[in-house]
Amino acid sequence: MAATTAPSHDEQQIQEANDSGLTPVVFIHGLWLLPSSWDRWAEVFAQAGYQPVLPGWPDDPDTVAEANAHPEVFAGKSVGQVADHIGALIGQLTKKPAVIGHSFGGLLTQIIAGRGLSAASVAIDPAPFRGVLPLPISALKSSRPVLGNPANRNRAVPLTYEQFRFAFANAVSEDEAKDLYNTFAVPAAGVPLFQAATANLNPWTEAKVNSKSPDRGPLLIISGEKDNTVPWAIANASYKKQKRNEAVTEITEIEGRGHALTIDGGWREVCDTALAFVRRFVS
Repeated sequence: MAATTAPSHDEQQIQEANDSGLTPVVFIHGLWLLPSSWDRWAEVFAQAGYQPVLPGWPDDPDTVAEANAHPEVFAGKSVGQVADHIGALIGQLTKKPAVIGHSFGGLLTQIIAGRGLSAASVAIDPAPFRGVLPLPISALKSSRPVLGNPANRNRAVPLTYEQFRFAFANAVSEDEAKDLYNTFAVPAAGVPLFQAATANLNPWTEAKVNSKSPDRGPLLIISGEKDNTVPWAIANASYKKQKRNEAVTEITEIEGRGHALTIDGGWREVCDTALAFVRRFVS
């Protein structure tokens, strides 16, 4: 008798979403985080009547401890590879989902929306795509731990606490920053940062968004006022590219918040902002 292969965690979530009959909400994490960074958001959306789906990037470990013990599993994951992976999972859903992403997950959210796969989308401090031109100094400094060494393109790169403090946790206390680092931070693939950095020089880049797609659906961009990694200039430039779309396109800034706005002590305000937007368009 042939052996059967147990479904992956992602496949289990897809099946649960289809069995529930509820509208799914797909949460896409960015670099240096895992799907578990969305756990509290998932509870809020479940209580609101949605079915949360928290897919990993290909080969994501289950826990932060496992990720830090085996950083090599993150190496080599490109924007296109992750977008195709998540797109394939979404394609298995029986109901078109809302999609919410943070940082590079925000870029992936916009890519997915441009493919017509989401009913409504929220991109939180999204990484830039081809056509987004501003390069603020703080964004360059945030990416320097990876981009500073060309060999990092094919590596998995962890952040030191000091690097995490600047890139993610600059708008919280020292104690909270250390807690966030110990609780959430994992190594990340270098490839996506190199792809984003060269997107405007490479017509064939994977870091591009079909912002004019007639099937894109409503989109909200959320920007943290004090974000060093994706400052307002980048988020607003993404919005200006997206607002050419005929669908609803909005941007809002969350006062006093940095790049860790989805996981720090003020996460609920950001979550409620995203939920209110999704509720307007998806029941």
